[in-house]
Amino acid sequence: MDFNLTEFEKKLLLETARESIAGHLENRKKRYGQPTEKLKTPLGAFVTLHINGKLRGCIGHMMPVYPLFSAIQHLALESAFRDPRFPPLTLEELPHIDIEISVLSPLERIYSIENIKVGTHGILMHNSGRSGVLLPQVPLEQGWNRDEFLTNTCYKAGLPGDCWKDSATEIEIFSAVVFGEKN
Repeated sequence: MDFNLTEFEKKLLLETARESIAGHLENRKKRYGQPTEKLKTPLGAFVTLHINGKLRGCIGHMMPVYPLFSAIQHLALESAFRDPRFPPLTLEELPHIDIEISVLSPLERIYSIENIKVGTHGILMHNSGRSGVLLPQVPLEQGWNRDEFLTNTCYKAGLPGDCWKDSATEIEIFSAVVFGEKN
């Protein structure tokens, strides 16, 4: 996928995510900048929240559901208030969150794990009606090799760690433009 964002567009998306969360917490009308034409393109995306380097929320859509600018508004709220792994974010936590956004390329089905480039590709795995996804940056953050990346994607799907070796398992890869407030 030949898709990239300008520094202005990345900054605008990060400001949009923070404004969505702040406006909700402060119970006020949200004030957003104007999206560029590129930000009106429907794309898959994830919004990830960290506090002190620890995950605090992460929700996304693998497939394009909304134009990217709208998707980031929606996913920021989902990550902050509806990630079932965490209680809703509080106003006291707001100044401490670091926001990271991942804009996804279209999915590509692969038939050989040799096609997976750790640090470049994310994985979406399907088997027995279950699926799990890990973003491209996760194996780098965890120090995983390709086999560990595949194994942990199986676990994320609620499947045995070696499910990636099962011929019934479908593996799709994608790349992402990843940026955050920290960088």
